[in-house]
Amino acid sequence: MMNLYDVKGLIFNIQRFSIHDGPGIRTSVFLKGCPLSCAWCHNPESVEASAEIGYYAGKCRLCEGCAAACPAGKHALSGEGHVFERDGCLRCGQCAGACPYDALAVIGKWITAGDALSEVKRDEPFYISSGGGMTVTGGEPFFQPEFTLALLKIAKENGLHTCVETSGAASFDTLKKAAEYTDLFLYDVKETDSKRHLEYVGIPNEHILSNLDKLDATGAAIELRFPIVPGINDYEAHFRKLGELTERLANVAQASVGPYHPLGISKSEAIGKAARHADRSIPSEEQVERWIEAIQKHTSKRVVKS
Repeated sequence: MMNLYDVKGLIFNIQRFSIHDGPGIRTSVFLKGCPLSCAWCHNPESVEASAEIGYYAGKCRLCEGCAAACPAGKHALSGEGHVFERDGCLRCGQCAGACPYDALAVIGKWITAGDALSEVKRDEPFYISSGGGMTVTGGEPFFQPEFTLALLKIAKENGLHTCVETSGAASFDTLKKAAEYTDLFLYDVKETDSKRHLEYVGIPNEHILSNLDKLDATGAAIELRFPIVPGINDYEAHFRKLGELTERLANVAQASVGPYHPLGISKSEAIGKAARHADRSIPSEEQVERWIEAIQKHTSKRVVKS
């Protein structure tokens, strides 16, 4: 039987001093791979379950180091500047290693659960003083169930508070196992109408909502998370259903609204993909408050901005 510390997962970031991924000061471990295709995805670099090359044009100084290092000849300089031909790219990362200006980066690396935990534990004193801990996020953490479960279990064995941010697009058996080692689930509900969920998220929502009901029935602590995107899911019937959902789930203490942010657009550009929702405007604080009030009308539980 494999030692849980040796289970490997593909991650793209370990972010220290996170304050929006659960209570207190936290370290968030971001996993690669997601079964969804949200039109407004904030982390498009998380969707593909393999390493990718990010190119950040604003940092490029046309030094030609990448062109010299690339074994497939996919980097070149022309009258248009730096041209990166992604078709046929080996994703070997040699270009990123040769770039002195960080204009190229490998997004995704394999790591053991033990090594991830070691990184998380560096800030353990801050977790103790703030009530924080470790959050596993993504992507969809349960797209890599063995690694996520291993990391959660060894984190609990080391006395850490654990959160998982999930879309619920996973096997319920996996969610049930995770509940043994998870202090709080941050459970996304993106769209309450199944046809609209299919259109904007890529799959219907029945399985996700069924998993939420089943997870609630286990007694697991849950915070609902509602990403709200102007022009997509900022309508009254959705707000009403979100409030009613929050109210009826026994183990949901509060819900939080996550307003749309256009950060995913530049991230999509860096990995050579077009953002499906390319609105670069940011909702005003007044607009976010109206959304919160519209949901709060239908529940006695607290609704906050995440």
